[in-house]
Amino acid sequence: MKGGFEVVHATLDMIQPHHEPIWDFASVGFPTTSTVSSIPRQTAVENRCINLERNELSEWVEQVTKQLIDDLPGETGADHTSLQAAETSMVYEDNFAPSLLGDFRPRKTVRRSFSDGSCGEELQWGNELENQTNNVFENGGNDRGLSRLDEQGLSLITLLLECAVAISVDNLGEAHRMLLELTQMASPYALSCAERVVAYFAKAMSSRVINSWLGICSPLTNYKSVHCAFQAFNNVSPFIKFAHFTSNQAILEAFHGRDRVHIIDLDIMQGLQWPALFHILATRIEGPPHVRMTGMGSSMELLVETGKQLSNFAKRLGMSFEFHPIAKKFGEINITMVQIRRGETLAIHWLQHSLYDATGPDWKILKLFEQLDPRVITLVEQDLSHGGSFLDRFVGSLHYYSTMFDSLGAYLPADDPSRHRLEHCLLYREINNILAIGGPARSGEEKFKHWRSELARNCFLQVPMSSNSMAQAQLILNMFPPAHGYSLVQGDGTLRLGWKDTSLFTASAWTSHASR
Repeated sequence: MKGGFEVVHATLDMIQPHHEPIWDFASVGFPTTSTVSSIPRQTAVENRCINLERNELSEWVEQVTKQLIDDLPGETGADHTSLQAAETSMVYEDNFAPSLLGDFRPRKTVRRSFSDGSCGEELQWGNELENQTNNVFENGGNDRGLSRLDEQGLSLITLLLECAVAISVDNLGEAHRMLLELTQMASPYALSCAERVVAYFAKAMSSRVINSWLGICSPLTNYKSVHCAFQAFNNVSPFIKFAHFTSNQAILEAFHGRDRVHIIDLDIMQGLQWPALFHILATRIEGPPHVRMTGMGSSMELLVETGKQLSNFAKRLGMSFEFHPIAKKFGEINITMVQIRRGETLAIHWLQHSLYDATGPDWKILKLFEQLDPRVITLVEQDLSHGGSFLDRFVGSLHYYSTMFDSLGAYLPADDPSRHRLEHCLLYREINNILAIGGPARSGEEKFKHWRSELARNCFLQVPMSSNSMAQAQLILNMFPPAHGYSLVQGDGTLRLGWKDTSLFTASAWTSHASR
């Protein structure tokens, strides 16, 4: 914990204080005001990298999942429609390539076919893929670099895709047979990113098949272990720092001139984000505010420890501070538990993840947002849909996590123990929760595809991320060599951080009508 606070404290100067009351909405500006035009739109910052070549694994996954969608039979029209919607939701207009919409065909055939038993119809991919695969390996590859991904890796991913289709039509016997094959062929310790991805996806899909046979299974979570891995991820990747510092900047701007402030963190974990903000608040020209923080989490023991660390840090800064732990999911609490006080300026922070269900039903969360009437909601979303059918979630998560594995592989060698720990404790846990645990059929709750859209439809207004937030994000990217391939885009009032051409996290800020 202490080490994590020191890491954050080392970059305190990155948060920029504001000397203007920018939360006067005449000056902040919403999409209809003149000041929005001063915010750079359609501006891409490529981490000083120009024309970086996309990694062959994530690109091939993008192509082959598009073929999977195109070749689904007509009887699955509902799923086909939802998958097309999932495609559209992953398209970004700000210089990120459209996800799952490659302009050429996949490079590997699927020779296996199977039926769902009830209708007797086969799901089979076209022979065109086989010819194209042969061309790739006979000609030594193409100018997009796909030849560097070995044929074994392509075969493994192809079999994984077949297995996903079998699960989607409840052909669990065939899926189980293919999974046995995959688990024997793919290792999470392999040199190839493709093989590592397949190993973890096969493990998650095996859990899905077993759960379907035996009933719903919710695994026990060692939250302390997960939080430690989360901190380790923060040390080797810009994604968590991006979420922390862009959100802190938006909260700082919302608190300008306010002497009593309240922050609700929907999943505070170790509280690594907040010392940086505390430091800036404590050194304001007008003096520090009284800060009250409500930390949500699943373990009261961990929440109390986090509260002690934050209280000690605030005390050293000479800042008045209160911490209120709530060991419940935000979507399951009564509004009276939050203890709203008159005269306080309220900020809600939500860094979304898929490590476990940290917040509860989405519709209840939205209702609480409306009741709490916050000055600002800082939202950092994974660019990944948690809703829809199994095949929806499989297609989206395969592309998303292939990119995440690629980004780690560009920075850490294959035999690095910390890389394996991150892949096993974080990425695999998220994959398993999305494929084996999540979904409306299991949770009984439909997840929103995109929270930004839901907030806009429910009486919330977007506050464009400021130029200072953009500066925070760019400074974070400057900490990583250009060859690592991280990319930053500002547009539509949001900031997006990705790897190569794929957006992975989007930061945005929102306020309620009543707070204007």
